[in-house]
Amino acid sequence: MEIKVTVKQLGKKHPILSEQKIDIEYQGTDISVKNLLQLIVQQQVETFNAKSFELEEQDYAKIPMENYLNILTDTGKADFGSIYHQKEADLQKAQENAVQAFEDGMFAVFYNDEQVESLTQIIDLSLQHTFVFIRLTFLAGSYW
Repeated sequence: MEIKVTVKQLGKKHPILSEQKIDIEYQGTDISVKNLLQLIVQQQVETFNAKSFELEEQDYAKIPMENYLNILTDTGKADFGSIYHQKEADLQKAQENAVQAFEDGMFAVFYNDEQVESLTQIIDLSLQHTFVFIRLTFLAGSYW
């Protein structure tokens, strides 16, 4: 099943990732938030683990394409697409971390402009609305 996802960060005018379509392995229309998070993490881990691992004796400078700087400023991440370690992501641990982060309020999930509050909440995927994930950041400072 294909779902639409946008990732944002508070305080930023533009999304970190514009609307993307993600294929998750799910048949049916109703799904719990916990199951949805686990399936999205599964898709992301499989994509990450499928990337080629680059082994270099020396870290050569890679010259980006002409329009690459605009892409970096839009996403806020400098990345040349290489993975410099050989360790694959652990699916079970990544799923547990995502569920725990949702419970701890590290990110918020919206579907059809309504915030998803609970892991047990059921979502109707047949509506085909966009999911919006907002990474929440905490204020730093002191009380005195």
